[in-house]
Amino acid sequence: MNSAYSSPASANTTILVLYYSRHGATRKLAELIAQGVESVTGCDARLRTVPAVSTVAEAVEPDVPASGAPYVEAADLEQCHGLALGSPTRFGNMAAAMKYFWDGTAPQWLSGALAGKPAGVFTSTGSMHGGQESTLLSMMIPLLHHGMLIVGLPYTHPELMNTSSGGTPYGASHWAGVNGNQPLSDDSRTLAIALGKRLAETAKQLRRPS
Repeated sequence: MNSAYSSPASANTTILVLYYSRHGATRKLAELIAQGVESVTGCDARLRTVPAVSTVAEAVEPDVPASGAPYVEAADLEQCHGLALGSPTRFGNMAAAMKYFWDGTAPQWLSGALAGKPAGVFTSTGSMHGGQESTLLSMMIPLLHHGMLIVGLPYTHPELMNTSSGGTPYGASHWAGVNGNQPLSDDSRTLAIALGKRLAETAKQLRRPS
């Protein structure tokens, strides 16, 4: 995965894979989605995360994460050609850190920076029925307000009929267990890669001159 965006003159299509992860399960999905993106010729994945939020006013995150992807910046939203958005579930909703980030994107909303770009969503849950689909839907809402075009997973993927731990038509998902230590099933891995590939192919098609 590329560590920087291609230059403005580059013909490559860049997909921002933006996630929040506490125990690593959502991050693993993000990496698989990035793999799917980069399986499409001429497409690059850009992995980014968001800092945690705290109820303690003086608590701060370091400027650079100790591990994983760098923090997202406004330029990442403005320069990408598509977006994959992922968060673990929190009571059937996206995590506060991800919601806090989107609450601060009014300038990009006003400028239409994301309008017309394709987007997909992904999540992980601690329990089998911990809100995978409702969390995916909750992440779609700000993306729709930004004018993005939602890309899901069609039932032409047979894994959607077979998976027992995650994977929905709304986006990729994974039952990670309470401590995030449940391994990704083969079906969940396949669907995450497929979502990245479909998102990249859609973004590439939308960029073609009419």
